Amino acid sequence: MTKNGILCESGGRRVLLDPKCADAGAVNFVSHAHTDHLPSGGAGTMLSSFETRQIAGIRGLQMKDHAHSLAGFEMPDSGHILGSRGLLFDDIFYTGDICTRTRGFLRGASVPKCRVLITECTFGMHEFAFPGISEIKERVNGLISDLYSRGVPVILMGYQLGKAQTITQLFGHWTPLYLHDSVKAMNALHGKLGVDLADGMGHTEAKKRGLLEKRPWVMVAPLMSAKNSFVQEMQSRYGAVTVGFTGWAESSRVSFGRRTDYSIPLSDHCDFGELVDMVRRTGAEQVYTVHGFAAEFAAHLNNMGIRAQSLLGDSGSCPSLQTGRTGSLPQGTSRRF
Repeated sequence: MTKNGILCESGGRRVLLDPKCADAGAVNFVSHAHTDHLPSGGAGTMLSSFETRQIAGIRGLQMKDHAHSLAGFEMPDSGHILGSRGLLFDDIFYTGDICTRTRGFLRGASVPKCRVLITECTFGMHEFAFPGISEIKERVNGLISDLYSRGVPVILMGYQLGKAQTITQLFGHWTPLYLHDSVKAMNALHGKLGVDLADGMGHTEAKKRGLLEKRPWVMVAPLMSAKNSFVQEMQSRYGAVTVGFTGWAESSRVSFGRRTDYSIPLSDHCDFGELVDMVRRTGAEQVYTVHGFAAEFAAHLNNMGIRAQSLLGDSGSCPSLQTGRTGSLPQGTSRRF
């Protein structure tokens, strides 16, 4: 792992996994269009799904030298957001961000067999165990029903890309339905890419028409702090209640997962048990962990008898690594598989 992402040198070629800046001398794989996985620019071939390229475009990244397929590379669906992919090449599988749980139009990830697995472990601790979609739907529909019976409007909040579209699909049957303008734009792009979502008026238009005064209603909005001016206006002017959807909802480690009136543990990532199951399904001989609880998850896998190593050292750099195929590398450089 380098300062510019994970570099794999295999079969005489260089492959950068979710680089911060594209490298003209490498195949630059972009797993999905969340901003923390998009390169800031650079030159060179960018390999991603068609959907990722389209979404990245409206987020400011134009993939000029784009490929949605290359010989020797497979891109299994990672189930994270629309267009998210893992990368399988030379018996190496990189998950990107992954979710094996089906959520509405998002199907659970395809998990291939591999020799070497490089996986995220955002929720790689025992404490993270997420409820099923049916349980979440029952809980949230009951909550909305109770608030509606008292004339209270509800704002359902999740990340603008990914969670907001899942929320729209799961709870878009409530009327009237309004969408924060940013969510409406992202939902519209999903519609163009073949995802059928309930339509709703943008919040600015609804406000201009005085429709927000006619309570109750449901709105889908990005996840924001209670101090955000939009949230404060919705609460003070309309008496709206906020419901946040995040994998951190019940975590004792962080507080931002509970910054809404109600917090629902819905995530676009695997929980701990799903991560372990995913690793087993790959049959990998060697696992490298990145993102989240990388050291803790690697330790757990080693205790299970699965050889694993975090790619994040104490200083954030990578330890030296003997791969068994191309020899060792100096600390903090690339990983050769």
